Amino acid sequence: MNLVRLCFVSLTFTLVASGCSANKISGRVIDSNGPVPGATVRIQTADAYTISDGQGQFAVHADDVAYITAWASGYYIAGVEANPGKDVEIYLEAHTAEDNPEYEWLPSTYHSGEGEDQGCAACHSQENSKFDFSLPVDEWLQDAHAQTARNHRFLTMYTGQDIGGNQSPLTRYGYSRDYGSFPLRPDLTQPYYGPGYKLDFPETAGNCAACHTPLAAIDDPYGTDPTSLTGVDLEGISCDFCHKIWDVRLDPATGLPSANMPGVLSLEFRRPPADHQLFIGPLDDVAPGEDTYSPLQNQSQFCAPCHFSAFWDTPIYNSFGEWLESPYADPETGQTCQDCHMPRLGNTYFVLPEAGGLERDPSTIFSHKMPGAADTELLQNALTMKVNADQTDDTIVVEVELVNDKTGHHIPTDSPLRHLILLVEVTDENGEKLTLLEGNTIPEWGGVGNSDKGYYAGLPGTAYAKILEEMWTEISPSGAYWNPTRILSDNRIPAMRSDTTTYVFQTSEVLKTSEVSVRLLFRRAFIELMEQKGWDDPDIVMESETIQLP
Repeated sequence: MNLVRLCFVSLTFTLVASGCSANKISGRVIDSNGPVPGATVRIQTADAYTISDGQGQFAVHADDVAYITAWASGYYIAGVEANPGKDVEIYLEAHTAEDNPEYEWLPSTYHSGEGEDQGCAACHSQENSKFDFSLPVDEWLQDAHAQTARNHRFLTMYTGQDIGGNQSPLTRYGYSRDYGSFPLRPDLTQPYYGPGYKLDFPETAGNCAACHTPLAAIDDPYGTDPTSLTGVDLEGISCDFCHKIWDVRLDPATGLPSANMPGVLSLEFRRPPADHQLFIGPLDDVAPGEDTYSPLQNQSQFCAPCHFSAFWDTPIYNSFGEWLESPYADPETGQTCQDCHMPRLGNTYFVLPEAGGLERDPSTIFSHKMPGAADTELLQNALTMKVNADQTDDTIVVEVELVNDKTGHHIPTDSPLRHLILLVEVTDENGEKLTLLEGNTIPEWGGVGNSDKGYYAGLPGTAYAKILEEMWTEISPSGAYWNPTRILSDNRIPAMRSDTTTYVFQTSEVLKTSEVSVRLLFRRAFIELMEQKGWDDPDIVMESETIQLP
């Protein structure tokens, strides 16, 4: 009875009894210095695993020949093929403990060459394959991370140009005996194409590249001009970049990156020496090859450096910080960034079978499409809208509740240009709009003009945004957060919170029927700025509801 119990319960010891050895593969994990304790050992692609003991010994259940993998921190994953009843040794080779600044990034897309020089797509894309499942490179190419170096909003905000290449004048300065020089508002009697970092700081490159073009910025985060890049540096947040991230530098007191240390400034890398390669991933059984496992790849902290940043002591990007303060950060009941933004799609391969890919449990394969603010489906599943409407003799009362019950951070989040516009409209049987008696209206920055063209200022409704004001010019709302700014207002909806607004409309004695229409729109940037830059980013309808009264 004791031997039977050992077979099923204790897999961390080498079992030598004849009743167990027939369906066990036993052995040791070693390195150049001897046994490796604490190594994770499993049959490749299996869920069950064991941990090598103090002598590096292990035993796993196996009814047939199997490929056994082992991994320990600081080592490449290794593996051997073995038969049940046989003892084996798995030798672990240590990978680099330093970062090599001379390393040349691998391209994500397919390139002519041999081995890894072909690019990631050679093994991780279905473009040249008979298989019809999506693979990581195909998904990444559809994602905004692949476009960060070419994003027209980013580039035109950096240069101070519009999409046609027209540039605003350089920033003008006044002078005060007490404060010295200070920026002035732009002269709108002259052609103006919106703000730009290079208008305010023409002699410096800034640290924008630390997030948007990290392949180039990794060794020169304050001296990389994102408009001057070529080749692989234009891949934005590339495959090779993410799979070289070893650690994230966080303030132990807050759990956040340090202020003004975005992107590569808060990341630690392991670029390998010239005679080796190193890919860091979320699976501990990828072998043979020069791969290793990192639990960081499955943690929200992996995303923190590019999704939290404070400039001039004002928090600008903070989706990670918002997640950290929300119930979603609870390790027992919460969800990580990857759970929502790298959802499992049911794929059973992440490498082409002809390139050695193995069929795996689809719950272990995360999508690399990473839907974000441009993804309509994601936005339409971000929150719940509840609408109630009641009609009395002389009024119609509309109550709208927005519940952030599906998103792990504020809605909207990150770029302070993003905002929501809730529009509430009541019309009579003739299609005439009823007059608002009580309730919020859309602020001026919602656009003054024809509502049919997206200018909603003054209409019944509520706008949700984090509004920045520049300290010297008092321009508001501002997206020029490279200048000192303050948060003028912030009514965005945190995770697991709600906001309720009420609107009272005037009716008439002859009113027979009415229609209540409520729409919630996501807008990428303030409409005046979009006009200045020439951006064409249509509003996305997140929620809509129509109620007929009575």
